[in-house]
Amino acid sequence: MKPAPGHSVPWTTDAGQLAIRVMLGVVFLYHGGQKLFGWFGGSGLAATGEFMAGMGIPLPELSAFLAGAAEFAGGLAVLLGIGVRLAVVPMVFTMLVASFVVHGQAFGLRNGGMEYALTLAVVLTGLGLTGPGRWTLPALIRCRRPGVPPTQRPEQPAPAPTADA
Repeated sequence: MKPAPGHSVPWTTDAGQLAIRVMLGVVFLYHGGQKLFGWFGGSGLAATGEFMAGMGIPLPELSAFLAGAAEFAGGLAVLLGIGVRLAVVPMVFTMLVASFVVHGQAFGLRNGGMEYALTLAVVLTGLGLTGPGRWTLPALIRCRRPGVPPTQRPEQPAPAPTADA
């Protein structure tokens, strides 16, 4: 598919990045909410800390909070497209710990393995490398801001200064 006039990437790339961000954001808000607040049938922070203590994870209460915060705050950042490249770093770390410490005994999810957590880590890494795309909340706010000429909106490059300027 060809890029739209004035664009270096086709709109389908932005649509794909948005789809990935929305699904990842929902998944991580869900799991972070379970750990931090006991939402969606989750066990909450204290029980998550106890689970981590049983796994031998150091500083289990702090680790539970940091994992939940990485998932919840990171999920929100990814969903909205705000600071995605920074937000995915603790999220990837959390998923790698989940993959190898919690689920390292097997690969397949059916056997309690790392398949799902590792997939999330890899997809987050890809999103961190490619960036959130142009369809983000900050880009939407810039487009809607009064007084911003259409030529300076994110979907169109700003005109180059002329020698007369």
